[in-house]
Amino acid sequence: MSSISSMSLRVVSALVAVLSLLICFYGLANVMPAIGDFRLGPFPMVSFRASFFALCVITIALCMVENYLLGKANIVVAVISTILMFIMLWCCWSFYQISSALDDGMIFFSSHEMWIAVLASVGALFFCWRIWGIPVALLGVFGILYMATGQYWPGPLQTVNHDVNETLAQNLLYSLDTGILGSTFAIVITTVFPFIILGALLEGVGAGDSMIRIAFHWMRKTAGGPAHAAVLSSALFGTVSGSAVGNVVGTGVITIPMIKRRGFSANFAGAVEASASTGGQIMPPIMGAAALVMADFVGVNYMTIIIAVLVPSIAYYGSLFAMIVFESRRLNIKADDEFEGVDKPSQQDYLNLLLIFVPLAIIVALLLYGLSPSGASIAALVCLFPMSLINPEIRKAPVKLVKSLCVGGRTFAGLLMAIAAVSIVISALSATGVPVKFSVLLSSIVSDSLLLSLVIAAVCCVVLGMGMPTLPAYVTVATIAIPAMELLGLAPITAHMFVFFIAVGSAITPPVAIAAFAAATIAKGGPIGTSVQASKVGIMIFIIPFTFAFNPLLLTVEDSGVSFELLAWLWLLVKLAVGIVLTATALTGYHTHKLRVYEICLRLAAAVMLFAPSVFWDQIGMALAIVVWIWHVRYDLKTILRTKGA
Repeated sequence: MSSISSMSLRVVSALVAVLSLLICFYGLANVMPAIGDFRLGPFPMVSFRASFFALCVITIALCMVENYLLGKANIVVAVISTILMFIMLWCCWSFYQISSALDDGMIFFSSHEMWIAVLASVGALFFCWRIWGIPVALLGVFGILYMATGQYWPGPLQTVNHDVNETLAQNLLYSLDTGILGSTFAIVITTVFPFIILGALLEGVGAGDSMIRIAFHWMRKTAGGPAHAAVLSSALFGTVSGSAVGNVVGTGVITIPMIKRRGFSANFAGAVEASASTGGQIMPPIMGAAALVMADFVGVNYMTIIIAVLVPSIAYYGSLFAMIVFESRRLNIKADDEFEGVDKPSQQDYLNLLLIFVPLAIIVALLLYGLSPSGASIAALVCLFPMSLINPEIRKAPVKLVKSLCVGGRTFAGLLMAIAAVSIVISALSATGVPVKFSVLLSSIVSDSLLLSLVIAAVCCVVLGMGMPTLPAYVTVATIAIPAMELLGLAPITAHMFVFFIAVGSAITPPVAIAAFAAATIAKGGPIGTSVQASKVGIMIFIIPFTFAFNPLLLTVEDSGVSFELLAWLWLLVKLAVGIVLTATALTGYHTHKLRVYEICLRLAAAVMLFAPSVFWDQIGMALAIVVWIWHVRYDLKTILRTKGA
């Protein structure tokens, strides 16, 4: 019996690998730029979306069966997955037939098409639930119910009377603009997909371990040591992976135990890794999938997004370094040159870094040249394959590259299930006009208060982001809240960047903080305690968005709504740096000595004033910061003189 199970597992695993490769090659062919007269794609839009989604559905269903054979899922899940797979394949065929017929004229949808659309949505939401958890799937369920029953809801949530068959059929499946195969699906498969594959390949070429060794070597003279190394390696690793949880798992297994050995608590060790890994999604040039979608939503080129996020991302990682510095002082942790368990980096390790930085440089150069993000990422992919032979491990086993592509295909298939849930929500909102109603309602409530509007949007982001990937959280909140933010005078890129940052930060926000929970598992700390610590360590990921919302100059691009002025920009950077130090010392309760309660309050007050938009408050905040610093130095001098006198 065990031999039959083992044979079944090998067969299913092989099928998943083959399908994952098909997803990679089929998807890349569709977005590959023309080389002379040679072109494989793009394929006709209707057939491509239907067949691509079908491949992803088969892959996910077989993964569920594979999990059952591995003992990670029960037989009920495997059976339901198999049944839903065949149902969804039939739905994809129906989509192809009817959407193709729509090109020839209008079609009136009946209950038959409506139930097919509902079945397709139910299948996608089931897979989404199994992969991403219940919160994302529940959003999709709510979207379907709201579309079907909106005319019976009270007050401003009530929608106009409509034909349920027409509404559900068109907005759930049979449209190239809305539904699970609509415009959001198109953006993800044409823009995000090549970067997902590139990220998987960059992880597979073997430079990750080299980055960790180099980061530990560079940070060996600092008191924070492994904590600083975790921040540095996670920043480098995160810009490749674009996944907070993937980053935690990839680097945390090495960094977290060493942070604990240095003398930091388990919760703090997990918090540092979770905060640093989460920041990888805002670290250019690749960032996460949400940043790529944002470029399409805002209507700017991806290079503009990279430039806009550069200063805020550096400021965020600077704040992590500052928090570690003052926590080290508070615990009286001294520098130690030795890192037990981590080898000194070799020449090969530095050579392996070329496998990371050369593709990234190619992407930036081609974006500056004017190539699309997908074209730039494919060019980087093409260069990475021969370059990977730099690593002797790849020369010994080139099959590792194929395995990386399989991982990329499987990862993207799972992401598409979350996108399907989000697309249902977007369709429900669009069909019922909720974003417009919300904008009018929010504007009437908050009048001219941009701050209150931003706070409401931030709360929505954090709540919707609990347990969800960044992309679904960002897209959902962007659809609802951004029209209201733009009505209050925020430029589109500033509003979208605000929502993007908060959505990223939701991965470390309790009570459901997926990145912090993953880190807590490795650190053997408390999940809630780690997430609370992570929110404190990574507090600037929530403060910085408010800073550039009121001071768009921080984004350094004209699309932010303000023209660039060097002196004003430099002053803004000074304020940000001072504010980061004030916040870090206040939250750790330590500078060069333990801070009293009134000192903590004064530092927080000065930081708030520095982050405020008014020049008047800037000056008061900076003056208060100087007074606090002088008072602190005076106290240190008195302590030293008292000690010498004694």
